[in-house]
Amino acid sequence: MDDLSLTGLRTVREVARRGSFSAAAEALGYTQSAVSRQVALAERSVGRPLFERHARGVELTPAGAIVLRHAAAALAELQAARHALADLASRRRARVHLGAFSTAMATLVPSAVATLAMREPQLAVSLHEGTSERLMHRVCSGRLQLAVVTASSDQPEGIVLDKLLDDPLLVALPRAHRLAGQSTIDPDALREEHWIAGSTDPGTMLLGAWTTGRWRPQIAYEVRDWTAKLGLVAAGCGITVVPGLSAATLPASVVVAAIDHPAARRTVAVARRDGTEDDAPVAPVLEALRDAVPGVMARARR
Repeated sequence: MDDLSLTGLRTVREVARRGSFSAAAEALGYTQSAVSRQVALAERSVGRPLFERHARGVELTPAGAIVLRHAAAALAELQAARHALADLASRRRARVHLGAFSTAMATLVPSAVATLAMREPQLAVSLHEGTSERLMHRVCSGRLQLAVVTASSDQPEGIVLDKLLDDPLLVALPRAHRLAGQSTIDPDALREEHWIAGSTDPGTMLLGAWTTGRWRPQIAYEVRDWTAKLGLVAAGCGITVVPGLSAATLPASVVVAAIDHPAARRTVAVARRDGTEDDAPVAPVLEALRDAVPGVMARARR
């Protein structure tokens, strides 16, 4: 059997639908002779008649019924391929602006971006680092589509938070510290320690110091940069609080222990505008962030 052309398959399908060559010609925008020629070529390829000709129209032969069934499947697959190619073209033009606070930008976001590079190679992602409060306002204004933030009571109206994980808070110590080697530490054991914090304001969202409220931490150095904080810890100048997400990225000269208190954790979530969870290309970025959590937390526990 010779190859059947796509034009021939479409013509056979239309003749079968309409019941006559003339009706098929009108539907396809062909002349009746062109339809007759395409059917004749298809019959020559098959080696047998596909239609029985009658004065009032045509009927499929058994061979024609077989060809029609497979023609419908082949043409449906071709249409699906066209839709997939159109979707690929649209994703090539798509760009997602994703924000994150610094720790997530160093751990969770790279893992998600690497996954997206494999799953959605035509999807571009622009990254923006900032504080959670500022990032949520950028999402609210439309400058960002998504942002990885720490959940707080200062959630702008119209913003939805999709929870990713409860991130434990850890205390970072120099390796020679008296409490180094403990897996958990009672917060009261830290009351005489010197702290390295991002701010001396006890109500700040910037990490650094920890207290149960029964005592005020002694802030020895006010430093916002993570590298500087850890450098001071490694040198024995004080201790600081770090999120669990960062544990896998800490230098060997710094050790961590969990803070033994139920409030020693923070919720990490993705901020987005309400109603955008199913939007393309937002949806694949959300999925990649969720899928990145188990691997990142497993590395942090090592």
